[in-house]
Amino acid sequence: MQQYLGFMLVILGGAISAGLAGCGSAIGCGIVGESATGVTAEDPNKFGLLLVLQALPGTQGFYGFVGMFLILGKLVGVEITQISISQGLAIVFAAIPVGLIGLISAIFQGKVCAGGVNLVARRPQEVAKAMVYGAVVETYAILGLISTILLLQNINLG
Repeated sequence: MQQYLGFMLVILGGAISAGLAGCGSAIGCGIVGESATGVTAEDPNKFGLLLVLQALPGTQGFYGFVGMFLILGKLVGVEITQISISQGLAIVFAAIPVGLIGLISAIFQGKVCAGGVNLVARRPQEVAKAMVYGAVVETYAILGLISTILLLQNINLG
């Protein structure tokens, strides 16, 4: 069992990356969806504009998936019994930026985009402004992904 601990930590890193960011996206998209549903009930023609706002918090889930994919890519050509505990822990720590920042930023992006739904409900022509507000939060999710990529580049499992 001890010989597989490093490998299990690598898998944990992938799970942290995809799992946390994915949970954040689900919550964020849900927050926006609740607001958008009410507006769409009053004016079904705004559905397309609001769908864009609802999709924005979903990007963090994709970033987490990319992080997991990169982590699992580290396993190619590596004997899993040869991965040390310290290497596995390094992968876990490298997964934290994309996972944790993805979790938090998606939730807050959902709140910002829900506010954008209220803006679009009153002024549909202002949808671009609502998207820009959401995109500001997105910046930090992108930084989380870049951080994970840079950290992973410095970990050699082979």
